[in-house]
Amino acid sequence: MLFIGICGASGSGKSTLAEELLRAIGPDNTLINQDAYYYDHPNLNFEERAALNYDEPHIFDHDMLLRDIDQLLKGIPVQRKQYDFTQYRRAESNEMIMPGRVLILEGIHAFYDKRLLEKMFLKLFISVEPDICLLRRINRDMKERGRSIDSISEQYLKTVKPMYEKYIRNYIHEADIIISRGGKNARIVDVLAGYLKNTMENNLC
Repeated sequence: MLFIGICGASGSGKSTLAEELLRAIGPDNTLINQDAYYYDHPNLNFEERAALNYDEPHIFDHDMLLRDIDQLLKGIPVQRKQYDFTQYRRAESNEMIMPGRVLILEGIHAFYDKRLLEKMFLKLFISVEPDICLLRRINRDMKERGRSIDSISEQYLKTVKPMYEKYIRNYIHEADIIISRGGKNARIVDVLAGYLKNTMENNLC
């Protein structure tokens, strides 16, 4: 199995690139979103959960993510994790993730855990101008997560921008390939898909 990591700022197009890449290489492949591995905080009320810093690396359960990745790399299915962004709580799921020939992990801190980095066959970093990322984030959070423009602006200034400057932009140094123009860069998708298909056909995974 080929394990690929995709990292970059919030709104850079990580999920889009992952989905486009999986579509290009064909069926029987797997995508994991790091966002599904936020720690749950059932002891906190809604306002307290909303005030947490969701952009710093320690908000994620890296050990749980590592266990799931290890299981999939061994060919063992795992239960899909989900997260309810409207309630800031982990959501229940009965869906199973089946192992495939390619496993993609995408997330703002996908390159944080050195244990995961060592297992990655290919590490991709999406480099997009911060103002474009912010516009994409506003559009996504208002449409998909029920957020107001005020809450988005407050979170961006309080946690998103500082955590990008402290951690996320530095992950570029871990990358094998740096991708511009976001997840809809059709040319790079074609190049990567061709490379991965050739690798699989030659039984190098």
